[in-house]
Amino acid sequence: MRILTLLAALLLPVCLKAQTGGSAIFRFLDLPSSARHAALGGNFISIRDNDLNTSFFNPAILNVDMDKQITFNYNPYFSGIKYGYTAYAHHIENIGTLSAGIQYVSYGKFDRTDETATDLGTFSGGDYALNVSMSRPVGIDSVLFVGASLKFIYSHIDTYSAFGIAADLGVNYYSPNRLTSAALVVRNAGRQLKSYTEKNNEPLPIEIEAGITQKLAKAPFRFTLTYRHIEKWDLSYIDNNSQETDPLTGEIKEPEKASFGNKLLRHLIISNEILISKNFHLRMAYNFQRRNEMKVESRPAMVGISFGLGLKISKFHLSYGRSLYHLAGGTNSLSISTYLNDFKRKPKATES
Repeated sequence: MRILTLLAALLLPVCLKAQTGGSAIFRFLDLPSSARHAALGGNFISIRDNDLNTSFFNPAILNVDMDKQITFNYNPYFSGIKYGYTAYAHHIENIGTLSAGIQYVSYGKFDRTDETATDLGTFSGGDYALNVSMSRPVGIDSVLFVGASLKFIYSHIDTYSAFGIAADLGVNYYSPNRLTSAALVVRNAGRQLKSYTEKNNEPLPIEIEAGITQKLAKAPFRFTLTYRHIEKWDLSYIDNNSQETDPLTGEIKEPEKASFGNKLLRHLIISNEILISKNFHLRMAYNFQRRNEMKVESRPAMVGISFGLGLKISKFHLSYGRSLYHLAGGTNSLSISTYLNDFKRKPKATES
């Protein structure tokens, strides 16, 4: 734990810059790792239960209830892109809960041609990250937990490749009555060690997030509010290439700037889980930034909304999530988790 924290502390000062989409490398680190993340708006950091996938965006969520759990996630994305995440957790008494996981993105094969369109075969591309995480309570019987993750990143396309290293640092407060959970996390603090081309190092997608989850005492609802990009206030985007001209004067209209309320909402993801039973949950969320950036003004439809479900069948926890990114369509995500201890044979009772 001390090694991870020290390394993260060394990486953080050189990377704490306001980064948003299109201005950083290794953006695949922000993809929702599981069907539950996808169903709950793409990102949450404060839900604390026995789901190993929840620790992907906040290592402080790791806990003893995840001991010997293994999870597999598959997400068919747009244009034939596929990505997934696999992880395993192990708890060590008096030390903490550790996990190791692999995140990958496969961009498929591309046709290689020259300037005369001669077919020269194909090439491929992909991104990979090996995550090692640890979490532990602050003191005995504490309601405060701290965690850290170390990420080793590799990316390639054709003959070009890049390497990087990053760290996540998180803290989680979990109320004794288990109705409230709050968290703060710094994600992807690191640097690019090798760029695709010489002397062209790019920043990583560092992000500071806060979140709070509240379960109602006498109703099966668990609400979560996540505030993303604390490090940068204005997340609005103005397309300077789509200028409008006044039909009367011929003057170019200035792009309309986002209001204070619009800027605030772009940071927020609101989600809810309906805990119908211990083995069956419904999920839904609204991502304000996704809707603002991806909707078609004339037909916004349900862009920004996501939903899904989770259920337990025998020894397996299954989840499905659907995210609506655009009028043209959305994505589906599937997850399956289980405990390896559940497959151990129980010793036969001896006859007296």
